[in-house]
Amino acid sequence: MSEEPKILASISGGKDSLAALITHIESGGRCDGAVYCRIMFDDETSAEYPEHEDFLFSKCFPTLEREYGVKTRVLQSPTNYIEQFYRRYEKGKNIGRIQGFPCSIVRGNWCTKLKTRPINAWKRETGKFTELVGIAADEEKRIERDTVKGKVLPLVEHGITEAGAREICKRHGLYSPAYTKGRERLGCWFCHNQGVQQLRLLRKKYPEYWKLLLKWDKDSPVFFKPDGHTVHDYDCRFQMEDELLISADDKVFRWSMMDEALNYRLF
Repeated sequence: MSEEPKILASISGGKDSLAALITHIESGGRCDGAVYCRIMFDDETSAEYPEHEDFLFSKCFPTLEREYGVKTRVLQSPTNYIEQFYRRYEKGKNIGRIQGFPCSIVRGNWCTKLKTRPINAWKRETGKFTELVGIAADEEKRIERDTVKGKVLPLVEHGITEAGAREICKRHGLYSPAYTKGRERLGCWFCHNQGVQQLRLLRKKYPEYWKLLLKWDKDSPVFFKPDGHTVHDYDCRFQMEDELLISADDKVFRWSMMDEALNYRLF
């Protein structure tokens, strides 16, 4: 008789993955463990916002083990973001050039390998298992993509939306403090895919991180955003917002407004 596959949760410490795990267990399901992939900025600094990093290791992982019997395995790539940013091409037309920002339509985003390679190695080591995935009932596109054999979507099964997931985490004392600064999504603080509001908050709350982004912006041969905009473009935009020269309302913003504001200030 073959052994029943393990049921494992892939977690980020965000509201959806934690609410999915809690919902699954409280509905009578079992979970044989959780896995978290830690991405590093350099050898010392995590890619997570500091308050989320602290939450993970001092609150989240200990609570999951103590309250639910779920031990979290932490995976980590042997390399980090800054090493790859300054890594030089050894062949091809770009030989000798650094990689720079991972935003490339042609080459793809090299930064994803900092997560996918450790996870894929872990999957090969683990063998067959069923994965608990944190996708909410109101995330239609993600539901369609991840409704496949070998994955269980507890929040979808129970009709729990993102707002519901947030309440579940708050009720169980597992709502990351990183959400309390106006962030709707968590992720790497240097991510080129984060939205304008995330970047605005990074500049305001973590000026030391923003200063690093500005430095990399000068060093990178690749634009920060796929539309050709740079970190310095955003810095100029946010500075104009601070000076009330342009609106901070993202719904009405156009990049041409910056030129219009400069012309107004000049005359």
